Amino acid sequence: MTETYDGRAIANFVLDFCDSRGIRVTNLALQKLVYFCHAWFLVDLKRPLIRHKFEAWEYGPVLPYLYREFKAFDRSPITSRATQIDPHNGKKKVVPYSFDAETQSQLSKVVGFYSHMRAGDLVELSHVADGPWHRVWFHGGKSNPGMQIDNSSIAEFYAKAHYSGSIQ
Repeated sequence: MTETYDGRAIANFVLDFCDSRGIRVTNLALQKLVYFCHAWFLVDLKRPLIRHKFEAWEYGPVLPYLYREFKAFDRSPITSRATQIDPHNGKKKVVPYSFDAETQSQLSKVVGFYSHMRAGDLVELSHVADGPWHRVWFHGGKSNPGMQIDNSSIAEFYAKAHYSGSIQ
């Protein structure tokens, strides 16, 4: 099986990429940037990027653990990096990332495209009618525990957008 990644590693890549270009990223924007990276991996590379499922929250697709990592920043730009507990010493350390050339190229392309948009525009794009988030959020049932967005739904929806020339 091809490698999938911890969303914190992808978030750290996004934050470093944006910092190197002078782009400030909020928690809200970060969630959407990571989501769009995942979506385009499903379409272009036919595999998931992130090993965890996104959930449908009020302001769009979210990785809950990533939200918790950066929620203290609220609407301010993120100035730290996602961390994990080092099993050898019990201390927090920044989650590292290292990607093959194909993954690095795809991430750079997607983040380069979406990172210039305002957070509100990213939310609007992730909330598009009949999109993956919309179908889970407005599912019509009485309960939907976890409100998880299925990868097949993401791939199917964005494959249609791909053919209409969205980011290519």
